[in-house]
Amino acid sequence: MDDAPYAALAAALDLLPNGYPRTESGVELLILRKLFSPDEAALASLLGLNHESAEALAGRTGLPAAELRQKLMGLARRGLIWPGKGERGLEFRLAPFIVGIYEAQAESLDHELAHLVEDYMEQGGAKGIMGPLPSLHRVVPARGTVKSEQVLPYDDVKAMILGAAAFSVRDCICRKEQELLEKRRCSAPLRNCLSLSPSPRNPRPGDISREEALAILDRAEEAALVHTVSNVLAGTSYICNCCGCCCGILRGITEYGLGNSVAAANYRARIDAETCTGCGICEDRCQVSAIAMRDGLAAVDPAKCIGCGLCVSGCAAHSARLERKGESEIVHPPADMAAWERARLENRGLAR
Repeated sequence: MDDAPYAALAAALDLLPNGYPRTESGVELLILRKLFSPDEAALASLLGLNHESAEALAGRTGLPAAELRQKLMGLARRGLIWPGKGERGLEFRLAPFIVGIYEAQAESLDHELAHLVEDYMEQGGAKGIMGPLPSLHRVVPARGTVKSEQVLPYDDVKAMILGAAAFSVRDCICRKEQELLEKRRCSAPLRNCLSLSPSPRNPRPGDISREEALAILDRAEEAALVHTVSNVLAGTSYICNCCGCCCGILRGITEYGLGNSVAAANYRARIDAETCTGCGICEDRCQVSAIAMRDGLAAVDPAKCIGCGLCVSGCAAHSARLERKGESEIVHPPADMAAWERARLENRGLAR
């Protein structure tokens, strides 16, 4: 069994800002073997962070550009690489493992891949991918849980929907994975992972209307799911609706002890002890165990609070509220994905 093409691809993936660290067991190579043929892995390993045309790659592979373009399009259709429009037409870059390659397998995920990915995360993948800053995702508060005068412009999840031109939905791969592993502990909706497009495009499988996208947000908040988005100011391309028991990002906090696995919102929950009825709903709705009942009343651990607002939206007594953090604590997201990638590479010691 020749691991050389897969080792080369693993090395290329780990050079991306998101990371793909090696493990002692080599389970990361088994994941790639599951997704790529040896020839596909060898081809993908030639790609990196920057888009390249098939013509540019042809000289490095010995393959005719037309044949190479066909192979690259096959990988792109499976979400293993990312296509883009360049000055000379269609170009390609290597997709990161998370967020990227793995999420694209939501419709084809099987029991074997679910086990391999779970093993990989436990053996160091989670730390290597979710430990560095800036975080992969950031939390956006539930709608109506922050006073209008305190809402930062990039924290309005409804505005993200209203500002997009096309929408699609697919299964949450995290809940699907946990279901395949027979470890799922929640009954949260499965099909509620939203993708956003800034401009109109041709219809695709899974497309929905703006109204349907807003309805998915409604159901997510009713089910006490945390809104998380790409950790950038401009160019938000997805909205995940996350539970603490399945979501790989939130499990970074709840299971792997990675406090930076998600960037907390710039708000913190407070509960008024004088009006709290001790019903415990906020404790149940909190996905990161930041709220606990003490002497019959709810209390927030500010060090654990991620500012999602689910305690506020579920509090019938109106005792819970979100307060904006002080200016010295505010952390603005990187300007766009290019800025995020530069910061990640610098923090991982890979900047050139």
